[in-house]
Amino acid sequence: MITIDVSEVPDERALHLLLMRDLGFPGFYGMNWDAFWDSITGLVWIPDHVRFLGWDQLTAHVPRGAAMLQRALDDYRAAYRSDFVAEYA
Repeated sequence: MITIDVSEVPDERALHLLLMRDLGFPGFYGMNWDAFWDSITGLVWIPDHVRFLGWDQLTAHVPRGAAMLQRALDDYRAAYRSDFVAEYA
């Protein structure tokens, strides 16, 4: 399991930078949701369980980014890894 603290994320760019760092995305990561999808489905292996701390703060400050991240991870679980768990605490 990996824990990612998103409580202090002020905008989508900062969210992408945090995801890039904590999930080990390559330096050429495109910092958008298409690039996020490409990264989790073909460039890196993400842990079986990802826990996001401060989810309520993220949804308040970066609602679109939070929704896009959750949707992408839900789609990832449905399409690739039914045992994958994303926890939004």
